[in-house]
Amino acid sequence: MARMPTVPEDHVEPAHPSRVNDYDSLAEAYAVENETGIMNAYYERPAILALAGEVTGRRVLDAGCGSGPLFAALRERGAAVSGIDNSTRMLELARRRLGDGADLQVADLRDPLPFPDGAFDDVIASLVLHYLEDWGPTLSEMRRVLRTGGRLIVSVDHPMMVYAQHRLAGRKVSYFGTRNSLEEWTMGGRTVPMSFWHRPLHAMTDAFTAAGFRLAVVSEQQPVPEARELFPDEFRSLATTPSFLFFVLRAD
Repeated sequence: MARMPTVPEDHVEPAHPSRVNDYDSLAEAYAVENETGIMNAYYERPAILALAGEVTGRRVLDAGCGSGPLFAALRERGAAVSGIDNSTRMLELARRRLGDGADLQVADLRDPLPFPDGAFDDVIASLVLHYLEDWGPTLSEMRRVLRTGGRLIVSVDHPMMVYAQHRLAGRKVSYFGTRNSLEEWTMGGRTVPMSFWHRPLHAMTDAFTAAGFRLAVVSEQQPVPEARELFPDEFRSLATTPSFLFFVLRAD
């Protein structure tokens, strides 16, 4: 599920596990921001679609589909799309958008995926892997449900951006470590603690390789030109400092 990065707060008090990353509580407000704000609508999502390219007739899994904007865009381009998310409220919003015939299922990326081997030509993990401490089981499952030669398309928080934010906030952290941070998101009058796992680039590529993927593309994208007039300040920042890192990986 896509997100808007903020300065990580390592010292936010821990919350009850049921309240951490509680997208059900933020669903409506988050969906609006995700579908209209520069970070997702004019930066991350267009970059994912550009990397996916021609998808007509391809079977695509939107892993962490949220309220369904990427699912809708892929379907409009001719893909046969399935979507999973662990937020039931987000999937309710997705079904409202996509119709009752859309293939949407509640699923947690830490568990086995509810699909047979080789079910998809592409799996897209749009800003979701950073919620996971251990990428290994999830990537192995993604490899399993991909046909040989299929693609895994991934976006994550750019590790240098996260490191720079920590340093600017006066936190003495190592770029090379894998660490957890908590942020507080306030949307629609509700505040929810959000937990993220940050890791260096080499840890990401090592995890991809260990799961049976071959690195095909590493990309640092910029927002689309239309964002310049709509979000002039944010555009200038994103056009000079990357927030996200993108990968295309082949299932060999």
